[in-house]
Amino acid sequence: MDKKYKKLLEKQQYFFAGDHSAVKICTWTKKSLRDEGVCYKEKFYGIRCHRCLQMAPSINFCGLDCIFCWRERHDEPYTIIDNPKDIIKKSVEGQIYLLSGFGGNEKANMKKFKEAQDPRHVAISLTGEPLTYPKISELIKEYHKAGFTTFVVTNGQYPKVMKKITAPTQLYVSLDAPTKDLLAEIDQPKDKKKAWQNLMETMDVLKRLKKKTRTTIRITLIKGMNDVFPEEYAEILERSDAIFIEVKGYMFVGASRQRLQMENMPRHPEVRAFAEEIAKHCDYKIIDEQKESRVVLMMKKDFKGRIMKFD
Repeated sequence: MDKKYKKLLEKQQYFFAGDHSAVKICTWTKKSLRDEGVCYKEKFYGIRCHRCLQMAPSINFCGLDCIFCWRERHDEPYTIIDNPKDIIKKSVEGQIYLLSGFGGNEKANMKKFKEAQDPRHVAISLTGEPLTYPKISELIKEYHKAGFTTFVVTNGQYPKVMKKITAPTQLYVSLDAPTKDLLAEIDQPKDKKKAWQNLMETMDVLKRLKKKTRTTIRITLIKGMNDVFPEEYAEILERSDAIFIEVKGYMFVGASRQRLQMENMPRHPEVRAFAEEIAKHCDYKIIDEQKESRVVLMMKKDFKGRIMKFD
């Protein structure tokens, strides 16, 4: 990996768990340890923030250059391929190291801090596109063997990989635009000719994977850009038949500030209002929400196991 880029990421408190794999502590993990609130994934699905590990096996590459992405990125090809077992071992070590300062924090919940030494959930979504990692299925399997739940987030450009992927606990697909032209403008794909086709094929694959994993569509709403054509979004959502739909407001943070304005960040009532517009054109309806995260959860029908229970 480019040394300057790696140094930049380390300065931003990324811990490398290999040549192209890294861990970074989520803001909500820190908040949870200080009893200052929890991530919407804990509210919606039962994931425990203080025991959640956020990582990427693909910090070096993504096929999109989304204008709302808050990560710094420097695309490079894979050279050394990190071993999944090594990634897991080093990612846990990195998580513990990065959280070590909370042991002396007077505001920290010591019971949670002790539990945080043994993370049980992994969000494979930190930066880059995880489905480009050649051993993504093996990584998911190894995390499951180690007793983790796995949430995997993909940008929808790799349907062929999705067809063969080992089913994670929950699989996310990002839906950033309701039309082909807006997708090109917002996601800025490297393969512009096939980007929309790939996304639509991904929706079809997601529908088939519903029998194997908890499927999710995430819409990142950018005010004044992709908060249009709710009927088009609804059509795509119905095509995917995803179990969960998250409509989440864009946040004006990180590298995205170089491309967007604070005015592009919708308030929670605006996020909810757009979700209600989508609901008018499909069978999905609002089930839950978290104002602090500016996110709304939609489903066709709620079910008892939505909020998972853990020991």
